[in-house]
Amino acid sequence: MTANEVAEWMMNELKSAGILHQKDAVDHIIKNFGESFIYVNENGNQAISKEVKKIFKKLHGGRAAWERDGFFWGWH
Repeated sequence: MTANEVAEWMMNELKSAGILHQKDAVDHIIKNFGESFIYVNENGNQAISKEVKKIFKKLHGGRAAWERDGFFWGWH
């Protein structure tokens, strides 16, 4: 598995559902891609690796936004 494959999965989920919750994405990534794409952030929460998020950002090209209050990505 590669970071690109994880980011492509995230993009497909966002396209089909219109929203992608971080907790759901983290759980799916651990289960299907492995823990190497997850890290524990400064708040002690599991988060998606910076490499995956960088590729994901390129894929959505600014059309998706991170909603900090709800911990999800959604379309602009």
